[in-house]
Amino acid sequence: MTLRALTFAAAAFGFAACQQPVPVDTSTLAEVNTTDMTFFLTSVGPGDGANLGGLEGADAHCASLAQAAGATPHTWRAYLSTNGAGGINAKDRIGTGPWMNARGDVVATSVANLLDADGNNMTKATAISERGEIINGRGDRPNRHDILTGSDGNGLATEDTCGNWTLNGAGSATVGHHDRIGGGADPTHWSTAHGSRGCSQSALQSSGGDGLYYCFAAD
Repeated sequence: MTLRALTFAAAAFGFAACQQPVPVDTSTLAEVNTTDMTFFLTSVGPGDGANLGGLEGADAHCASLAQAAGATPHTWRAYLSTNGAGGINAKDRIGTGPWMNARGDVVATSVANLLDADGNNMTKATAISERGEIINGRGDRPNRHDILTGSDGNGLATEDTCGNWTLNGAGSATVGHHDRIGGGADPTHWSTAHGSRGCSQSALQSSGGDGLYYCFAAD
């Protein structure tokens, strides 16, 4: 191999190494206790892209997953905003906190703490599913870190909500990164990293998503 080829290979290896996600040490995770959880990231979406059946359908999916996992009954709300007439901001529909995941980690103590990007405890290790499972992030296969929110960093509605969560074709949805890495205008933000390539399941998956979203106990 020529010196030039060796130099190029070394540079490429260095770039790839910089792109690797920080691994999660699962040995430090506590035992799962879904009974007391008040927050989770959906393990699966409804399966129809960003067509969640509107906010009502999204909330019902949260409740169904929580019930199947054995959680104490709560009023579950999806962290999703809608825009236009009758629109609602995600931050105004999730209660007051605090919120705890299925392994006992407090993700945020209040809405203000949740919206403090540097102060909350939203990470790949804590934004886990209703069953206490870590959701794939950047560097995993498949990558599922694009989380539907339709919200900016202040919990307010953006223009991109896939028709207020009723479209599964053309359009776009604002997504965040639960693992706090990746691409986009704000790649380290859990709520507002970039817009999706479309609203279909395949479009969401093509940029590292799977139609997943955050669920909070609002009572």
